[in-house]
Amino acid sequence: MKTKFTCILSFFILVFNGKAQEKDSTRSWDISADLNTYIFSDNVFLLPVVRADKGALHLEARYNYEDLNTFSAWAGYNISGGKKWEYTFTPMLGGVIGNSNGLAPGLEFTIAHKNFELYSESEYLFEFSDKTNNFFYNWTDLTYAPNDWLWFGLSGQRTRLYKTDLEIQRGFLLGGGFKNWEFTGYLYNLFFDEPFVIFTLSFSY
Repeated sequence: MKTKFTCILSFFILVFNGKAQEKDSTRSWDISADLNTYIFSDNVFLLPVVRADKGALHLEARYNYEDLNTFSAWAGYNISGGKKWEYTFTPMLGGVIGNSNGLAPGLEFTIAHKNFELYSESEYLFEFSDKTNNFFYNWTDLTYAPNDWLWFGLSGQRTRLYKTDLEIQRGFLLGGGFKNWEFTGYLYNLFFDEPFVIFTLSFSY
């Protein structure tokens, strides 16, 4: 099963890489990394994400995203445009290995207008071992930035990484940036369930 997964993922990486090089062979890589720290009343865990973009090619790696002790690798294609309404859509395909194992089509997109931005990342995991474990994941942020270094807004998550009485975790976010660094704090489920927080430290170059 792992051999089959490796072949499929390698094929998509080669296809996306070829298309990206055709579109822009001179552009350098854009690298970014997020370290998400989830803090519950009885547990703390880390969720790192690394992204690499060159032209249209998008590569991504996640750990503890679909499940604890689970790694996922992604290849995608960036589609960007717009003037008053700027957008980037990135359809992707990923492979998942660990406590959960499977194949996942996904989509990331950003739509920005003036000081507002809508960001969303989604995937549907097809479990190899048990179809009843198939699951739709989503993380969406709607933010307003009064200036380049400050933003705030609303956030929602649907995940099976942790369990609460709510199917969709809902919360608020506040973030700031300086040069290549960004820091965002999330407060989820206030007034709905037992609250928890996420702190995200981001770096890009």
